[in-house]
Amino acid sequence: ELGYAPIEHVTQTAEIRGRDLLTGLPQTVQVSSTEIQSALSETLQRILEAIRNTLEMCPPELSGDIVDRGIILSGGGSLLQGFRDWLVEEIDVPVHMAPSPLESVAIGTGKSLVFADKLSKN
Repeated sequence: ELGYAPIEHVTQTAEIRGRDLLTGLPQTVQVSSTEIQSALSETLQRILEAIRNTLEMCPPELSGDIVDRGIILSGGGSLLQGFRDWLVEEIDVPVHMAPSPLESVAIGTGKSLVFADKLSKN
């Protein structure tokens, strides 16, 4: 709820309760969306770098399709607030969300297994 990609946003805060690792006692701390954004920054830069490297290594015909049609985000990480818009600005290609981002990976894996099973029977 507090996570944001590196975009401008209105800072939000929330109280988080948990066990203090030093004392072992329950404790409540206030966390802001800018703190969460900062904590996510390095990971998001790595994701961006991986996307750029992948796009650079694509064969020309695939690169043309990506420039025309874009990429599709899937998985829970794609639901990070502002992630799609940030990527559009960073990679300058269309970025779309999968219809069911949380289920996409499982659905794709299932389809791959069915396909592999059919291949092995031939």
